Amino acid sequence: AIPAGGTFAALAAGAGVIHKPSKPTPHCSMEILTALWDAGVPRELLRGVYPAERAVGKTLVSHEGIDRVILTGSSETAAMFSSWRPGLRINGETSGKNAVIVTPSADRDLAVADLIQSAFGHAGQKCSAASLGILVGSVYESERFLRQLVDAASSMIVDWPTNLRATMGPLTELPSDKLQRALTTLEPGEKWLVEPKSLDDTGRLWSPGIRAGVKPESFFHLTEVFGPVLGLMRAETLEEAIELQNATDFGLTGGIHSLDVSEVREWSEKVRVGNAYVNRGITGAIVQRQSFGGWKKSSVGLGSKAGGPNYVMLMGSWSDAVAKPVEIGVATGSGAIDAFLGSLAGTLSHGGHALSADDLAWLTTAAVDDAAAWSEEFGTPRDLSGLQAEANIFRYRPAEVVLRVSADARAVEVARALVAAYRAGASVQVIADPSVSADVTAVLSASGGLGFPVSALDDDTFTAQLHLGALDDDASARVRYVGSVADATRETLAGRPEVALLDDEVTASGRVELRLWLKEQAFAMTLHRFGNPAPAFHALATELKG
Repeated sequence: AIPAGGTFAALAAGAGVIHKPSKPTPHCSMEILTALWDAGVPRELLRGVYPAERAVGKTLVSHEGIDRVILTGSSETAAMFSSWRPGLRINGETSGKNAVIVTPSADRDLAVADLIQSAFGHAGQKCSAASLGILVGSVYESERFLRQLVDAASSMIVDWPTNLRATMGPLTELPSDKLQRALTTLEPGEKWLVEPKSLDDTGRLWSPGIRAGVKPESFFHLTEVFGPVLGLMRAETLEEAIELQNATDFGLTGGIHSLDVSEVREWSEKVRVGNAYVNRGITGAIVQRQSFGGWKKSSVGLGSKAGGPNYVMLMGSWSDAVAKPVEIGVATGSGAIDAFLGSLAGTLSHGGHALSADDLAWLTTAAVDDAAAWSEEFGTPRDLSGLQAEANIFRYRPAEVVLRVSADARAVEVARALVAAYRAGASVQVIADPSVSADVTAVLSASGGLGFPVSALDDDTFTAQLHLGALDDDASARVRYVGSVADATRETLAGRPEVALLDDEVTASGRVELRLWLKEQAFAMTLHRFGNPAPAFHALATELKG
């Protein structure tokens, strides 16, 4: 389903596609391609290739005829692809270290069922699988809760698919070094509640394992392992649990089990994942209900969600169409933006050099279009599923972005980026090259009311700090470039796919530009208990939808 979605999106955008399956799945991919060819997609437009050897794959990914790679796989694979060709555009969903928080106010029976299914469904090999259970306070001390977990894991029937009674199957490949360590080695302070066992001589059939006593910042807390191992951590408070959940470099999926609406509300504001789940499992995302894609190192590129409203937009480039500009001075719906535009208009009227009249009209048009796009798309969470039993809210959250103003940046484009960033509510560092033009300097000086810190770094220093992660507190960095990106910067950052260099053309379209300053989140929440409506959670869903 995942490579099918990427293939469909690229074809929908009018792109030619080379579809390369992962090593274990060539027959699945062949079914996708055959169905598309039978439906009328020309074979000249859609090709299938199965290079099992790395050299062949490297040749394909590195070829100058390839504009973009859509990837599903590990962070290491994304880094390898990025190192092969500096500047290659990669969009992908990569790794996860996903956790479910269980608070004392949870329905513990349901929490056990969802945690076990999320951890061991598909032998824990889903990228969205629960690898950690963070148990708050008395939950960690509950003998009954732990016994239920042990019983549920121990009672699974593990076998090959020829046994139709099997509830958990084999690994698709032999365990990686990281997974082998997770299956066989305890870290200091840990103990097995259920010790995983190798069940035959293939090395691929393992019983599920549960390890308790996982310590903060330990190997199992922070390392992604795709396999049937669940680690349990203790937190004294919900706040501590959220900190542990957010502490990893990844942000793919995460969940909470709690019947306390105030706890869920707090969690909904603080959790840093692309797919968030309340009182349900954290796997099995359904297209349009829970469009899929993560934050931090769980995403490569802009991070538009597969199955979401912006995914096909990734598959091309955008430039301004000819449009009639609005009148200078038209209100944009934001006092700060109006003041910024007014300041730039004042510079123009006094013979300054920041923006021309045409530039200011274009910028005003962009600001007005931002307001419309915010009202119609970005500022309005929505639930297209319309279910009574479950809320599935798609919403945008402000992103942390570095705005890099290159030496050759145009003043009007810098102003346009600032306007979009403010409208989106993004957290922005503005870092300008010291040799920017006087017009750019004037724009940055006039932007003080927007509240973005402005500093100056030359290209070499900026690139070095970006490479060292000094410009972002997160595990990844999103950099919006206005002006050109130096070749040396692309080469230095090759192999660092978690740094997203967004050098798209600056446009006056709010629908295009605001995406760069926002993160997408799918928020799914169960609205019933055993079929009985939960009014408090219905009210919370209404609140989250604004």
